[in-house]
Amino acid sequence: MNQHFNRTARQVTIVGGGLSGAAIAYHLARRTDPARVQITVIEPRAVLGQGLAYSTSDPEHRLNVPDHKMSLATDDPEDFHRWLHSPEAPALPSGSATLRGEIFAPRAVFATYVAARLRPYLASGQIRHVQGSAASARLDAGKLIVRTEDGDEIATDQLILSITHPTPRIPAELAALAGHPALIADAYAPGALDRIAARERVLVLGSGLTGADVVATLARRGHLARIDMLSRHGRFSAPHGPVQAETSGDFASRPQKTALGLLRRVRAVLRADAAAGLTWHAAFDRLRAQGPAIWSALPLIERRRFLRHLRGLWDVHRFRIAPQTHETLQKAIAGRRVLPLAGRIATAEAIGGQVRLGINLRKSADRLTLEVDRIVLATGPSHSDVIARSGFLSALAALGLIRADDLGLGLATAPNGAALTADGPADPRILIGGPLARGTVGELMGVPEVTGWALRIADLVAGRLATPVPATVAAG
Repeated sequence: MNQHFNRTARQVTIVGGGLSGAAIAYHLARRTDPARVQITVIEPRAVLGQGLAYSTSDPEHRLNVPDHKMSLATDDPEDFHRWLHSPEAPALPSGSATLRGEIFAPRAVFATYVAARLRPYLASGQIRHVQGSAASARLDAGKLIVRTEDGDEIATDQLILSITHPTPRIPAELAALAGHPALIADAYAPGALDRIAARERVLVLGSGLTGADVVATLARRGHLARIDMLSRHGRFSAPHGPVQAETSGDFASRPQKTALGLLRRVRAVLRADAAAGLTWHAAFDRLRAQGPAIWSALPLIERRRFLRHLRGLWDVHRFRIAPQTHETLQKAIAGRRVLPLAGRIATAEAIGGQVRLGINLRKSADRLTLEVDRIVLATGPSHSDVIARSGFLSALAALGLIRADDLGLGLATAPNGAALTADGPADPRILIGGPLARGTVGELMGVPEVTGWALRIADLVAGRLATPVPATVAAG
């Protein structure tokens, strides 16, 4: 146990120390008296704040948002921008800045920034990092006991779940290839792409930001063979737009109650914006800003319709690609080094070290046959499997303390973030931090949304466990 452990304080345990967990710990430390509240973060990585997105060391894996829109401190949106220009920040690789001066830094640099902001609280012991994983949980006289994989037990007054993103689910068509060396099931696992030889044929399954990262990595390493990039609809993440005025569209006042009504309103705003000389980016920026109000107005059946019919369109416009990565991808497509395909895998057969694939092309009766050396899954995290893939969450579910949400996006959550139990009511002892609360909250993947939700969780905990102190009192 850490030498700074304060046994007399109220205990807050955060399971998961990626960006969400780190942001919650940061905001909670700024709002509570360290003599009264001890914050413990259980995270297997050596550094807090990395998680899936920011643990990559590849310089080609960039933030897809410019520096002036990234900050851990919600009350100081320029914090990351200033830090990048401070002596504490590492040197950036060439080409990180665009012609208009926006910096799209490697994601590892943002992780370094988050670690820098947490460092004073870790040094003082107000935040305690237990390097490891939560393995199980039990109740003792109504108190939650979290047991780590090393056998340590932590009695906690407040549990916050910020579990990491699960790895992609292997599609049923590729299930027989599980464990085959040709299948790379997690593109972000350390060294996962290192074993791809320069002349090996590669199929990237997914054409979003993860797929673009894979192409950027292979391009940097001088990959020579063709890369096929397959997705259901053949869409790519959209690039950033020009500096322009804000849209006059409003989606939060009298919000739509159906997915179809929302789509019609978006189309009307896009037409009005186009007439005013604006690109589609302005409307989608407003959609993102008003996301919680939009999502909360949709009943469950309409949320399901949105996810089934509109999620793909939303994702490619919402999760925009860094200009440097976009340029790399477009050059590779133009040079025929990357071939985009729209369709789905129908058959997969291992032939020695290779895989023969039958692909049903979209809007075509033709079936394409491909023989590839590697298949890289870039389909995104499988949040619907999060309980089944975590022994700790499975233990909480067995106690009836948590359950999956009805949309397959994570965990069932009350509007304030409290976990919904198996019987239905919310349990205030357990709060859901980060993307696992998306089913209730809506958009929770971008840094502004993650840090904003982290602040709400921190304020709730501070009010429940102790009298909040002004943020400036304990700020680092």
